[in-house]
Amino acid sequence: MYNEWSLDVFYKGIDDPALAADMEKLEATVAKCKQAVTALNYDDTAKTLCEMIDIKETITLLVRRLAGYFSLRRSANSGDTEVSAYMTKIQMMMASLARENVAFEKYVGGIEDIDAIIAGNEVLEAYKFYFSEIKASVSHNMSDDAEDVFARMNISGGRAWGDLFSYLTSTLEVDYKGEKTTLASIRGLAESADPEERKSAYEAEIASYRKVKDPIAFALNSIKAQVNTEAQLRGYKDALDVTLSQSRMQKETLDAMLCAMREYMPKFREYLKHKAKLLGHENGMPWYDILAPMGKADSRTFTAEQAHAYLVEHFNSFAPDLADMVDEAFKNDWIDFYSRPGKVGGAFCSNLPFLKQSRILTNFSGSFGSVVTLAHELGHAYHGMLIQNHRPLNTHYTMPVAETASNFNELIIVNDAIDKAEGEEKLQLIESQLQDCAQIIVDIYSRFLFEDEVIRRRKSTFLFAKDLEEIMLNAQREAFGDALNPDYMHPYMWCCKSHYFSAGLSYYNFPYAFGGLFSRGLYAKYLEEGEAFLPKYRALLNATTVDTVENVANIAGIDLTNPEFWRKSLQMIADRIDEFIAVTSK
Repeated sequence: MYNEWSLDVFYKGIDDPALAADMEKLEATVAKCKQAVTALNYDDTAKTLCEMIDIKETITLLVRRLAGYFSLRRSANSGDTEVSAYMTKIQMMMASLARENVAFEKYVGGIEDIDAIIAGNEVLEAYKFYFSEIKASVSHNMSDDAEDVFARMNISGGRAWGDLFSYLTSTLEVDYKGEKTTLASIRGLAESADPEERKSAYEAEIASYRKVKDPIAFALNSIKAQVNTEAQLRGYKDALDVTLSQSRMQKETLDAMLCAMREYMPKFREYLKHKAKLLGHENGMPWYDILAPMGKADSRTFTAEQAHAYLVEHFNSFAPDLADMVDEAFKNDWIDFYSRPGKVGGAFCSNLPFLKQSRILTNFSGSFGSVVTLAHELGHAYHGMLIQNHRPLNTHYTMPVAETASNFNELIIVNDAIDKAEGEEKLQLIESQLQDCAQIIVDIYSRFLFEDEVIRRRKSTFLFAKDLEEIMLNAQREAFGDALNPDYMHPYMWCCKSHYFSAGLSYYNFPYAFGGLFSRGLYAKYLEEGEAFLPKYRALLNATTVDTVENVANIAGIDLTNPEFWRKSLQMIADRIDEFIAVTSK
């Protein structure tokens, strides 16, 4: 307990006979799926649907168990070479089903009276939304042969370019003070308490990108070209239209959020300019000081055991079922706590609803920030707990709502800490919260502008590294305005963000703003309604896998297409900015 996670709930190891049996079963079920698709007919549609759903559920559960196990092993130990062959085999098997997946979707699309057919069948009725999504998307399918070729080619196309980006950035050597260090390490110094270290680390980081910017530019161009080609072949308006469809989100919702964000951008610039002056800068904030810590950091240090007790206590006052789940996560080895060679950086949560558990990776240092990170990831686990009653094909929630419970958990912990803190410690907590808010609003907006222009221009031209640098700088100028020092910007932000390098997931930027603002709106509802809010919150999280984001929000009485909702969430941050400026102006 309080060390490494246990993966025994999957398999006892690579040599576990159960693993070999599941690989064989997956291969057999894939073959069964191909055979079943050739026999699709409308003679007994309900029976055919039940048979196909059973096959697809089996494949889904096997892939999640197998791929989940291999992925988690590799995250905890990047040198674990035993998993690579298995992962490749699974990817190839799934790619081989592209033709069959399209054929099934076309079959569902051809059922005119599907609501009547599934009525009264418990399994099929559970998939009513699933079927409705298929019927809505079937017009965007390519031919069976084209889908098959596209899926196979993607392995050596978009996915391979993404792998190249990961390899280049993970192996990049940064020259710093006469020694070699990693990109992750040098970027971590952006939060150093030493001003000179922040600046020198920034300069070393910027210099390091010049070694890899050209191959990364080729990777980005290739991925975005594939994104544009796929959107066109599938009959979408553009790549953003694809992302909104994947997100189960209306364009009106995105427009309302961006409208409110633009309205509040001057307030964020006011914060950044004020912080810059406090740090001794007269010409706006240099990039290297955006994440500079201020005030006196919470001096408390936590053992994992103390973090356990702290989080259970704080969440119990909000939702006892959340506290109980947190307790189970600590006691039953859901969490891999500490840094070690070969373990990936950062933190994540992998929901395992088919096991009624989750697994959380963190690099726990004992700081209060590490406790907040645990709270964030445990929010994802709580979200996973509230969707585990759904059937296997109904456990996917989309990008915009993915950060709802995690951000909500953070608000509970951080706002409580701010309320109880005093003096320099209170200042540090407020400023740290504002840092995060500026990242998900101002910086995220610049990233959205950058990706939008790259995708648009890639339709007709190749963008060399110098072009990408200029697009990024223009995006930062538009988002940050005069709050950013023009002599110290970041032209290579496209070289260090993996979010740009997925051929299947574009615009992975605005969901961060959505999650941060949506969770704040929900938190405001909680403050207004108290315990009466909790059933709505649980129902809302449960519905995220089987409904649109607009309908999910309506459970809590929220209209996402109205900019006023987003303004109220942004005003909560604006009030914090005013508090910060008032306290630091004395």
